[in-house]
Amino acid sequence: MLRSTFSFSVTRKINNWQQIRMSHKLVANLSMMFKEHPNLSARYRAAKDAGFRYVECGFPYVEPLETIQKARAEAGVEQILINAWPGDLQNGEIGIAALPHKVKEFKESLETSIEYAKALNCKRMHVMAGLKPVFKDEAMEEVFLDNIRYAAERLSKEGILALIEPINSRLSIPKYFLTDIHKAVEYIQKIDHPNLKLQFDVFHVQIMDGNLTGNLKKYLPHIGHVQIAQVPDRGEPTDGEVNFR
Repeated sequence: MLRSTFSFSVTRKINNWQQIRMSHKLVANLSMMFKEHPNLSARYRAAKDAGFRYVECGFPYVEPLETIQKARAEAGVEQILINAWPGDLQNGEIGIAALPHKVKEFKESLETSIEYAKALNCKRMHVMAGLKPVFKDEAMEEVFLDNIRYAAERLSKEGILALIEPINSRLSIPKYFLTDIHKAVEYIQKIDHPNLKLQFDVFHVQIMDGNLTGNLKKYLPHIGHVQIAQVPDRGEPTDGEVNFR
């Protein structure tokens, strides 16, 4: 039963990925793979040509909805995950769910995210917290809990699973609000909504906490999506710091 809720996302091409045997879906991350193609639309076909049946992407909002909807359909791949609207990326925003002055924008932009998800027939959405350069953690935590609770309920009405993900602040996103896997699960338990799960990124968890086997076993009931990449260069999951085999 739990296995049907999992997808495994990879962020770099695996030369012999066909040899990987697992009962889960292996998902190509189009935001990080096939970068020789200049846009998301072209990467759908590239993923298909490479043998992938499933894809995800961080921010599909950089292209017109009709364009990527057509590209996904023509490629014949299944969209597993998108991120929610990130805010103003050009001005440094990377998620707004924990920003006290963005509550109204968060709820309004969630409707845009839902529109994209439905057009792509996508059933999972990662709701990003954002950065904490100004606000106190206590204020952000209260807003984050309220917004994630709202998102879990709103997305449940559309058949879309809400996900939160701890992201490392050492290499990837300094000052990101949610970096601790234990705190993320604490939030999930506190919100206590059946439509809220953990996005477990091996790359981020290894950098911030380690204990990958223990954390996977402990938090398995809360996990709805798994992402994999080698540490520390976020490369393909072959030889390196993490023993994926």
